[in-house]
Parts: sequence; structure tokens; C-alpha cells
Amino acid sequence: MALALFDLDDTLLDGDSATLWFHYMVAHDIAPAAMLAEEEQMMARYYAGELEMADYMAFTLQPLAGMAVSRVDAYCQHFASTIAAPRLFREGMAQLAWHREQGDELVLISASGAHIVRPIAAALGIPDDHVLAIELEQQDGCYTGQTSGILSFREGKVTRLKSWLAAQDRQEQAQYGYSDSINDLPMLRHVRQPRVVNPGAPLLQEAQRQQWEVLRWRIRQDEPEI
Repeated sequence: MALALFDLDDTLLDGDSATLWFHYMVAHDIAPAAMLAEEEQMMARYYAGELEMADYMAFTLQPLAGMAVSRVDAYCQHFASTIAAPRLFREGMAQLAWHREQGDELVLISASGAHIVRPIAAALGIPDDHVLAIELEQQDGCYTGQTSGILSFREGKVTRLKSWLAAQDRQEQAQYGYSDSINDLPMLRHVRQPRVVNPGAPLLQEAQRQQWEVLRWRIRQDEPEI
């Protein structure tokens, strides 16, 4: 049984779940529309590999500060089923199924918030205990607007993975790793068989240098068969 790591945003999902969620918050009057321009600028820096994730999380979590966890979770479940699930790549779902047929163990490891990643993971058939994402701080049943623990971003993904394995008394190296992002180079270099999915130019150049397999996943769950 091999360990296969999957990034979520722009890898299994057409789009970035954090951005989609932010637009969802604006549409449901959770966040003000005035914040959209700054979020867009931050995401441009993310795709360029220049974003400090702590800054992004501090900014985008502001609307959730003081909100009941149960209320936010209800919104996140609705978001996952109505917005995210239709955007899942069918090729990605097929790749997950292939790994399951091989008896592999799947881990979804994302730099988005766990509150939105876990409901999407459920749609992918990946249980909560195999999801590594950015955890949100809670106090008295409410979100504080702060993160908790090590952010699963860049080198933090590898650190979180090692901690997850250590908690189970395991030390094996992951066999497979899938991602679209230059920010995930530490994770891709950590696995035996890196596979880049729909890569941006910086990651594509690195993949070509390293002779990593490049996959193109384009068909969304909501697109009709041709």
C-alpha cells in the first residue's frame, strides 16, 4: 500500500477553493464586497509564488471572527455541495479511484482552510482524518478569525505530513504527490513520484527540468459529455 498525496485547489478542483469561498461569503453577506479587490491581489501573488499565507489567512478570516462554528460549518457544507463539488475534475476523481483500486492510502493536503477543505474532501470520499489543511482557532464555540498550528503551505505541508505520520508511529516516504502549484515544490520533492497537474509556467518549467510527469485535467463534474 502506497501513500498518495493530493493538493486540492487547481489540482482536483477547477479553481481555488479559498477564492470561491470568499466570493460565496460576499454573495451571502458574510463578507463585504469591498474586500474582493484585495483578495484578488493576494491571489495573484500566490500564483506567482510570492504570497505570505499568514497574511492571506489573517485578511480572509476577518469576516468569520466571532461567528459560531456551527453556523460557519453549515455555510461550508452548502458551499461544498453547490459550488465546489460541481467543479471537481472528473479525471482527478478517476485518478483517486485508480489509487483506491491499487490499495493506496489517500491524503488530501491543502493550503486552504480546513473549514472548507473537509466538506470538499467528503465529496471526494476522503475522511477527515486524512485531510491536512489550515486549522482555524476556536474559542467558546466561535471562530476567532485566527489560524491554529503550522500552516500547511510550502514547507509547512511537509512538516504537517511528517507530524501526521509520526502521530501514527509511521515514517514511510509518500510514493505519489499531485499538485499544480510552484508553492508545492517542497511536497513534490518529498515524494518518490511527483506528478504535476495543470501546472502554471513556473512549475511546468521545473517539471520539465526534473522530467516529472505532467497531467492535464480539464473536464469538470458539471460539464456534459461531448
